[in-house]
Amino acid sequence: MLALDYKPNEPSVLADPFPLYQRLRDEDPAHWSPRFKAWVLTRYDDVKRVCLDPCMSSDRLRPFFAALPAQEAQRLADLARYLTLWMVFRDPPEHTRLRRLAARVFNVRSIHALRANVETLTHWLLDRIGDRTEFDLIAEFAGPLPAMVIMDMLGAPREELARLKRLSDEMALFIGSSRDAAEKYERAAAATREMAGIFRELVTARRATPQRDLLTELIALDEEGDRLSEDELVAMCILLLFAGHETTTHHIANGLRALLAFPAELEKLRADPGLAPAAVEELLRYDGPIGAQVRIVREAQDLHGKSLQPGERVFLLMNAANRDPRAYDDPDRVDLARNGVPHLTFGFGAHLCLGFPLARLEGQIALPALLSRWRRIALAPGRLEWMDSMVLRGMNAMPLRVQV
Repeated sequence: MLALDYKPNEPSVLADPFPLYQRLRDEDPAHWSPRFKAWVLTRYDDVKRVCLDPCMSSDRLRPFFAALPAQEAQRLADLARYLTLWMVFRDPPEHTRLRRLAARVFNVRSIHALRANVETLTHWLLDRIGDRTEFDLIAEFAGPLPAMVIMDMLGAPREELARLKRLSDEMALFIGSSRDAAEKYERAAAATREMAGIFRELVTARRATPQRDLLTELIALDEEGDRLSEDELVAMCILLLFAGHETTTHHIANGLRALLAFPAELEKLRADPGLAPAAVEELLRYDGPIGAQVRIVREAQDLHGKSLQPGERVFLLMNAANRDPRAYDDPDRVDLARNGVPHLTFGFGAHLCLGFPLARLEGQIALPALLSRWRRIALAPGRLEWMDSMVLRGMNAMPLRVQV
């Protein structure tokens, strides 16, 4: 048997990582990757435990930037300035503060109020596709929908969609790409600088003329004198746009692809759109948009006979955990009637993704709408191109053939 080597950017692994995940779970559940100088965890119980462990830190960017040579740190100053303020890269009490403030405006009530807009945008995008029998789901539907929802929430002009998508793609080179590109950090820094400029102008405009949008609410936040700073506001906008559209794009596309692989389950959802909430949870479990989260070991600990030392990185492979047969019966099958433990796609515990209710809402609306619009949906001929990313799990394009 070949020795285990975690190579997430191999084309075969990008297309179908699950056989490798099975080997890792069974043969080496606490796998040391010399390639990434990091631990790789794949079992459900281990991933969930680390999500809840205060001895595992999410503050992985500040040590990275602090260790850079001075000249390189200067080149990447804009990345450090804004991304280190993202709550996903902070530990308590900083994480607790940022999340508490954001949750004042980004909550179940505000997300429920978005349903009508999500439905309107869904049908508008489908109408734009019209009677064509071939189109790219990601370019024409799954990509624009969540981006436009977030942009509307923040009050960003829709005509900036293409620009913001381009900048987000450049940032993704830094946030989780396994691609060996010498310029990827500089490109991500330039994109972050440009996106920050867009949102800084929006913040200035909202201060002068408040609107009925989430950005105005974030600016107005005041919890016993505690307010978001200017940089924190800009960083929050960048995070909401990046995380809020990238993950949902891949959730919708991966979800439809999974349904196409299990046509009986697809037909169940088509016949009964009321199954959408359960369907979304199962599809997020089966092939979710989050490939991995990362933690830093704070205190030495043993796991499966291995010694994890302070400062070492730990990759939590969410999709591997979500297919663990120790947690789920017949995990490699889509079952819309599945009952069981919660999936870990959006994390667990204090760092559970703040925007997961929005991703769920968009999936619950978008997937039934696609099935209702076309009687037949199939992948168009050709090889799917998967993103080269360790953090995100998704395709760059998903060509479809459809028939009314």
